[in-house]
Amino acid sequence: MLEVEVKYAAADFAALERQLRAWGAREDSPRTDADHYFNAPDRDFAVTDEALRLRRIGDSNFVTYKGPKRDATTKTRTEIEVPIAPGAAAADDFTRLLTALGYRPVAVVRKGRRLFHLRRGGFDLEATLDDVEGVGRFAELEIQAPEDQFDAARDVLLQTAAELGLSASERRSYLELLLSARGEGRS
Repeated sequence: MLEVEVKYAAADFAALERQLRAWGAREDSPRTDADHYFNAPDRDFAVTDEALRLRRIGDSNFVTYKGPKRDATTKTRTEIEVPIAPGAAAADDFTRLLTALGYRPVAVVRKGRRLFHLRRGGFDLEATLDDVEGVGRFAELEIQAPEDQFDAARDVLLQTAAELGLSASERRSYLELLLSARGEGRS
């Protein structure tokens, strides 16, 4: 499955919320994510454009691998996400497992996230309004789509972004933006 995504710096969350609600979007409860990123012992994910993270949302834990970006206009990539046992102990154990295998912690990206769900162009679309600690505010639009529906999903995302008044997409990840803001390289 492909994660077809676009991201935009967005200061006017109120206007975005109004339009999403006008379209009938359903909003989840606000949440806080802590994304713990790791680099591999056998290759540099900054060079290969991959990512491995442990996402903590409250008591829930998810391990995610993201492959290299596959498109010049979006942040489309293969995404594999697996839930692991809940709680801090499980997250700590998984972190110890990765470091025992030679993976190195890179940084933790913390964000307040508001997630909206809607249907556009035949796809389930997620719109998120993120306030990323040390980085800023962003709106993301995402569709999970099979490979053979990539073009259609991308077109729906770009049309939705235009209708929301979003322009100048940001292709860098929150990790890249955070490390850049800190004056650090990704390693």
